Parts: sequence; C-alpha cells; structure tokens
Amino acid sequence: MTTTYRLSGVQHVYGERCVVDIAHLSILEGEILGIVGPSGAGKSTLLRLLNFLETPTIGHIEYRGSAYDGDVPLSVRREVTTVFQRPMLLRRSVSANIRIAQRIRGGASGDALIDQWLDRLGLADLTDAPIRTLSAGEAQRVALARALVVEPSVLLLDEPTGNLDPYNVGLIEHMVRSDTDRRGMTTVVVTHDPFQAKRLADRTALMISGRVVEIGETEQFFTDPKQPETRAFLRGDLVY
Repeated sequence: MTTTYRLSGVQHVYGERCVVDIAHLSILEGEILGIVGPSGAGKSTLLRLLNFLETPTIGHIEYRGSAYDGDVPLSVRREVTTVFQRPMLLRRSVSANIRIAQRIRGGASGDALIDQWLDRLGLADLTDAPIRTLSAGEAQRVALARALVVEPSVLLLDEPTGNLDPYNVGLIEHMVRSDTDRRGMTTVVVTHDPFQAKRLADRTALMISGRVVEIGETEQFFTDPKQPETRAFLRGDLVY
C-alpha cells in the first residue's frame, strides 16, 4: 500500500531530552491513524514533525517518497494542514475565517463553497457571526471547515475534540471520517481518548516516552494488544 509518510531512525531532542524516538513508522495513504498515549509522550511533537514545523534532530522523514531536511517547498507545505485543540481563529466573522484560508492556501473559492461547508458542519446560521461569540464547539467546527475547505492531502488533528460536548464530538468525527473516505485524504489524530481512536481510526498507535510501543489495525489493537504497556494503558493504568 502507498505510504504518505515514512519515518526512519527519527529522534527529536529539546535540550537534553529526547521527546521523539521512532525507529520506523509508515503512515498509509488514505488512512486515519489514531495516536494515543499519556501526556508528555511526544504525540504533539510528532505532529509538528509531520507538518514540517520542525526538522528531526536525527533521522529522516519521507513524504510521498521524497525526503526533506528542513528545506520544504511551499507547494508541499500546503498539502498538509493542522487543527489544534484550541483553534487559532481571526477576530472576524465565521465566513471570513474560511475565506482567508482559501486565499492563502490557493484552494477553490466562492461563497457557495463556504456555505456548503458551514451547512455540513451545522454552522449555516452563523455565517456572519463574530468569532468571539461562538462556543468552544462551534469555534472548533469553524477551524475544521477552514482546514478542509482547501482540500489538503494530509489532515493532522491535535486533540481536536478535547473538552467538547458529545454533540460537537460526533459532528467533528463524522466530518473527518466522511472527508477522509471521500477524498482519500491521509489523517492523523492525536488524542488522549482511546475510545475516540476506537471509533475513528483505521489503525491505532500507542506512544510512550517518545516511542511507538505498538501499532496495528484498530480492532486488533483494542481486542488483542500484543504489548504489556498497551494492555496497561487500555486498562486505565498509569503508563510512563
């Protein structure tokens, strides 16, 4: 199967602390990969490496068969977009936030497309609403619409539904799943919630202390984990 990312001997160091230490990891084209693990496991740092925001201290990351060592063309960067737990939105209207993404990232444009995305995410009645008036769930849905409207090849989600109510969680998970399936997009979801990975991911990986302890098909990961650390994590035991 075609790979979107291939990591080989990747280590990333802050000061004297190695926060990511991955010997081998392949992320497959068109899959949703869920990454779970305790706080401080290196999950968010891994996303920063995948988004080319940082370059590994040691090792190589191949993206679609090409290795980049810090000098990543803008055209490649534009293929990857990230949605964070706390969305970084402009102090403008809902529609203006989505429109600026179209302009910057060079995606398809037009009010009709914006209206389509707002409708799909249950935001049609908030088109002209100022961002400051939105709830946390509504703001996160705007951030997701802004990410998806440019039709990225890769969507990276860093705790996208943390602290949201079940209604907003369901809307966001449904949109991520449907757009991944519809366009063959590659999606990586970092989450503290293993049940979210179980609902959403095709494969799931456990990270502890910067290492990928186990990765496998999601059903197998949850019903027949191979590593004792995975079994302990799924039981709810503290894992360091």
